[in-house]
Amino acid sequence: MTKGFKDKLGEGGFGSVYKGKLRSGHFVAVKMLGKSKGTNWQDFINEVATIGRIHHVNVVQLIGFCVEGSKRGLIFDFMPNGSLDKYIFSKQEINLLSCKQIFEISLGVARGIEYLHRGCDMQILHFDIKPHNILLDENFVSKVSDFGLARLCPLDNSIVSLTAARGTIGYIAPELFYKNIGGVSYKADVYSFGMLLMEMANRRKNGNVGTENSCSNYFPLWIYDQFSTGKDIDIQDATEDEKKTIKKMIIVALWCIQLKPCDRPSMNKVIEMLEDEVENLQMPQKPCLFPQDRNVRSSLGTPDTTWSSVPSDESSMEISLIQNSYEYRSDDGLQPN
Repeated sequence: MTKGFKDKLGEGGFGSVYKGKLRSGHFVAVKMLGKSKGTNWQDFINEVATIGRIHHVNVVQLIGFCVEGSKRGLIFDFMPNGSLDKYIFSKQEINLLSCKQIFEISLGVARGIEYLHRGCDMQILHFDIKPHNILLDENFVSKVSDFGLARLCPLDNSIVSLTAARGTIGYIAPELFYKNIGGVSYKADVYSFGMLLMEMANRRKNGNVGTENSCSNYFPLWIYDQFSTGKDIDIQDATEDEKKTIKKMIIVALWCIQLKPCDRPSMNKVIEMLEDEVENLQMPQKPCLFPQDRNVRSSLGTPDTTWSSVPSDESSMEISLIQNSYEYRSDDGLQPN
């Protein structure tokens, strides 16, 4: 299928992805899980169990899987335009998408996540929504991918129990660290989508939380202050309609990244807001990075996570969680040390 794994598309903590071609002529992406980590078998089962039951235009399609000894492979539809990160973080003009394309991609991602939460016989919580996991087909239709960290839950079960935080630094919902601000639920994906939406609107990373002058470097807080004082952001060469679209995306993102899960909208409501006119949207309260930002630390208790120093180099970010130690790798999310 892959002609000896000769055409590599990418690599991450899970293993490597190769381009393949079926006998029918259909192109596929073959994700081969690595052998070094004990969690990989569970990741493999997670992906097959979750994505195997999904059929939606905005979710990547699992075609099949292979198991031979210690070798495990997942076969997906091939996405010729790759992942979203190379477009929104690229400094090359050739990779720039129009404002309309960015908005349509964001709306597609929202619809895909909403389907995971409400469209299946089981609720699927993704837990790793980020630009690297949004794939684009030949028409730049967005597809939510990579279900290695996903959890299946009954539709009527609003809270899930996790033994450790999961996801990627910068996109992980705060309730996965601070247990007293609310239970872990589908609202964790809403938070991650908000962080993604903010980066799509701004076309750069939100900033490094934990560095000196975090607030001044952290785009969500800066843009909130701009909007709340009646200022708009100056976007070079943008039309009035494009400015309105970007502002709408940012306001919706600010709703999604509220500290408490109960203050965030559902993905269904997110879609409604994205499809509405920006003039009809209200500004939420100012988002904060940590519970103590609102002087509620005494009422919330001690957070169950301790942040180490966070250097500007994301590849060396580290956090320590009670009873578990995880390290951040730029493409792999949180992985056991």
